Amino acid sequence: MNNNFLPFSKPTIDEATISAVSDVLRSGWLTSGPRVAEFEKQLSDYFGGRPVRTFNSGTCTMEIALRIAGIGAGDEVITTPISWVATANVILEVGATPVFADIDPVTRNIDLDRVEAAITSRTRAIIPVYLAGRPLDMDRLYAIAAKYKLRVIEDAAQAIGSRWQGKPVGSFGDFVSFSFQANKNITTSEGGCLVLNNAAEAVLAEKYRLQGVSRSGWDGIDVDVLGGKYNMTDIAAAIGLGQFAKLPDITAHRRKLAQHYFKTLGTDFEAQTGAQLPPADFENTNWHLFQIVLPERITRPEFMEKMKAYNIGIGFHYAPIHLFSLYRGLGFKEGMFPVAERVGRQIVSLPMFYAMTIADVERTCAAMREVLAG
Repeated sequence: MNNNFLPFSKPTIDEATISAVSDVLRSGWLTSGPRVAEFEKQLSDYFGGRPVRTFNSGTCTMEIALRIAGIGAGDEVITTPISWVATANVILEVGATPVFADIDPVTRNIDLDRVEAAITSRTRAIIPVYLAGRPLDMDRLYAIAAKYKLRVIEDAAQAIGSRWQGKPVGSFGDFVSFSFQANKNITTSEGGCLVLNNAAEAVLAEKYRLQGVSRSGWDGIDVDVLGGKYNMTDIAAAIGLGQFAKLPDITAHRRKLAQHYFKTLGTDFEAQTGAQLPPADFENTNWHLFQIVLPERITRPEFMEKMKAYNIGIGFHYAPIHLFSLYRGLGFKEGMFPVAERVGRQIVSLPMFYAMTIADVERTCAAMREVLAG
């Protein structure tokens, strides 16, 4: 048996992509250029022709979407407490107020009943998060948004390759933000993209990602919005192009690994261990993460330490945002979102990546059963 360390995530970069990066380095054009343009074109084609702009992170994409939507001081934006903290931070960055709604205990995505209950006269937008790449009920989400005239900024950071009703996430809806950070299904090392609704929004996104600058001719330059420095480099885009070409294979392999997790653990796993598996959604989910919620009799640090003794790495995604010091300072406290607090306390991410094998799944499952049995 292979007892080498098994990480919970690991990027796979092929030699063709490494060669493409070398070509960029030799070209003398390292920042945004022809590779970025080509990457944006391929992403746009994948998303049904919608405008797409790339950035140096999947965080600034959400902030820029909020700015394009005109959201700022005095406005409220509803989101989930179970996400990477960036999802809520961007709301604060534009001067708006984050409003959390608790999560569904099964899907672990935001509970749309609680979203609707949280809407006030100040609500301007919803930022749903597709945890582990699992979309929520998009039909209901957009019905709520239409009913209350709200913008939607989809935090689809983990959802490249996921689908809803047979359509790729990002090919419909309002703003859709993806991350290409190193542990995502496809990576540019760091980076992200924003899917927009029309050409005017795309032009504004370009301004926001490069200091607010617009150009006309050789020496015609103007700045009419306050922008930042968020552009993607051609080096990153070259990695992205190599990764994006493999997206169907990556998604199919992750689905195969997830199916084998369910098969190996068996139908009695939850009853025997008290742990909760994710929904077995093989139609929509890209299986960015394979997450379980541990029983309360074992703490997450204890579980992670015991799995480490088997040379298996475990991640966790995520701690509840509202319990961080910054957000406690805004008035949030324990007990406000009990489902998110329980899940956030006990959720773990098992190994899941493109280079992983069926044998790695079986090794993980065997170790996990022993740890939970103890």
